[in-house]
Amino acid sequence: MRLPFLNRHNERSRLEQAIGSAEGSFCCLYGRRRCGKSRLLRQVLPTEGSAFYVADRREPGLQRTALAEAISSVIPGFSDATYPDWAGLLRRWWKDAPPGGVLVLDEFPYLVESSPELPSLLQRLIDGHAAEPTHLILCGSSQRMMQGLVLDESEPLYGRAREILNIRPLGAAWLPEALGTESWSDAAAMYAAWGGVPRYWELAAEFDTLWDAIESLMLDPLGVLHQEPGRLLADDMRDTVQASSIMSVVGQGCRRLSEIAGRLGKPATSLTRPVQRLLQLGLLRREVPFGKNPRSSKVSLYTIDDPFLAFWFRFVEPNRSRLGAGALSAVRHDVELAFPHHEGAMWEQTVRAAIPRLEARLAAATNRLAVLLGKPPGAVDDLLIGESEIPDPDEMVTLGIPADLLRRRPDIRAAERQLASQTALIGVAKADLYPTF
Repeated sequence: MRLPFLNRHNERSRLEQAIGSAEGSFCCLYGRRRCGKSRLLRQVLPTEGSAFYVADRREPGLQRTALAEAISSVIPGFSDATYPDWAGLLRRWWKDAPPGGVLVLDEFPYLVESSPELPSLLQRLIDGHAAEPTHLILCGSSQRMMQGLVLDESEPLYGRAREILNIRPLGAAWLPEALGTESWSDAAAMYAAWGGVPRYWELAAEFDTLWDAIESLMLDPLGVLHQEPGRLLADDMRDTVQASSIMSVVGQGCRRLSEIAGRLGKPATSLTRPVQRLLQLGLLRREVPFGKNPRSSKVSLYTIDDPFLAFWFRFVEPNRSRLGAGALSAVRHDVELAFPHHEGAMWEQTVRAAIPRLEARLAAATNRLAVLLGKPPGAVDDLLIGESEIPDPDEMVTLGIPADLLRRRPDIRAAERQLASQTALIGVAKADLYPTF
């Protein structure tokens, strides 16, 4: 089942503005697998003048041949030539590309693995053709490498990207629209199992029930997602064994660094860097006890931040031997019994994450009310605290046409006075043109 394209309005607008500019642009997209990076690009790219290439781990010569074939859809005959190096191929693209041409290199880290000279070459081409309307988009699932290429000051491409977009999983609020359900209880259960990755939602939608999907996709050793966490960690962690071990003990309830170190039989100081990396990738989340200052508190509690990974490391990883032995039904039964506790924890986590956004929206709405009343922001906050009865309207209602109402609005009257003030300054500026004695 293919889901409709959801959200990503801000990312789409930024990309469309970049590739629609009269000058050349360089954009970078990164994020974990299956979050919709490639589909976002296909939604944005113009139907003509765009070359889209997905890299792999083949030898550079084979990659150049495949890329030349992709560019041939934009520049006829481009693949007729043989390109012994990347410099010749990319220079010809920048030379012959039509105005507004877009070159997309998806899974760019694979290219860099076999051709480490590519970032320096692209840097020279981007700088040399900045005034030409030719656009480059790099995309990749290795967050570690993509961040290093554009955010590390020592890298050639640092400071040259017009847009650097981290494509994150979707929020739980998009699940009802994606799955065509109005039941928030069903959406909460789905989110607790699959998190916010759209591709997981598409795979699960093929099954009649949530538990049939969980059994087939995650619990079954042949399932598409049974080995997914290992692939995610391999994209971004040099030591996947240590990272997987940390995630495993956290998923089983060890939340303090000392507890994690004790379970792994290692000193806590040796885990500081891998834990910090997992935090940066959004796979772990750091919490502090209630009432403690997050900046000064030395007591940190760690939990898995992604619902899908939390489910996997809590239910799948500890039962892999039983699942490998064919005890699918028994493991499913045990997981169903413990799932409500996991679902509640994930829903609490989701609500906690939504509170700052709701508070920001409430503050913005309150400030708009204050402006309409001709008061500074925050002046009406006390009036909106708590509950009170609806006030009775005045017995005398002012009559008039809509234009009279507009004239009485404090914000419009303030704007009118501001315009009059700025208009008066025009006369002052003209007077300054004449000599004074």
